[in-house]
Amino acid sequence: MVVYEKSSDGQLNEHKANGRARFKDFPTVVLINGGSASGSEIVAGALKDHKLASLVGEKSFGKGSVQSLFPLEDGSSIKLTVALWLTPNQNQIDGQGIEPDVKVELTDEDFNANKDPQLDKAIEILSANK
Repeated sequence: MVVYEKSSDGQLNEHKANGRARFKDFPTVVLINGGSASGSEIVAGALKDHKLASLVGEKSFGKGSVQSLFPLEDGSSIKLTVALWLTPNQNQIDGQGIEPDVKVELTDEDFNANKDPQLDKAIEILSANK
């Protein structure tokens, strides 16, 4: 299970992965922050819920909605939210975001000093899993 699509009537549609899990035996760390949105949150949420990766960084943006365009008679259209994405454990992404397993902030000072404590933590976690 990768993600559920929850429609406005409450119906849950399952979206499952298919194919080979080529990297299942490799330790994995995913970096997330407030710029992580939509598809990246779906992937991060699935990996976290299935305990296939550690998430490091800051809470993700929280964009987990499904939108559709509906044409109008005058040739214009309207975009409406028709469903929400839920993680495999049925946690709502939209408006909530995904919390990292290990919270590590990236400050302006870090950025300006060309430091990346989030990446450093990811490398530390991966090094410990050798």
